Amino acid sequence: MRLLLDENFNHIILKGLKRRVPDLDYTIAQNTPLKGSKDPPLLSAAAEQGRLLLTHDVDTIPKYAYDRVRSGLLMPGVIVVPMLLDIGKAIEDLHLIVECSEQSEYENRVVHLPLN
Repeated sequence: MRLLLDENFNHIILKGLKRRVPDLDYTIAQNTPLKGSKDPPLLSAAAEQGRLLLTHDVDTIPKYAYDRVRSGLLMPGVIVVPMLLDIGKAIEDLHLIVECSEQSEYENRVVHLPLN
């Protein structure tokens, strides 16, 4: 599974996920020309790169993601991790997603953690 982490994504969560999935395929928007990008260009880049977007943005990313879907544009998927979600639970749920599902299952979907 290929991931794009939003610029402000919690690096503690990333570190915990990488411990469980050492070969994790991810890019951090902050470390690319996407740094400081608005939401629509970030979602466009995720689509161009074929990456599932991980974000803490519960307010605007889902809206723009569904705008892409309604417009018929490719939307590889978004996983919304609320900032107040326990870090251990976030790592556990993301590990489950990465290891037990296919990226194609998230196309045109916004999934909010926690999973249960």
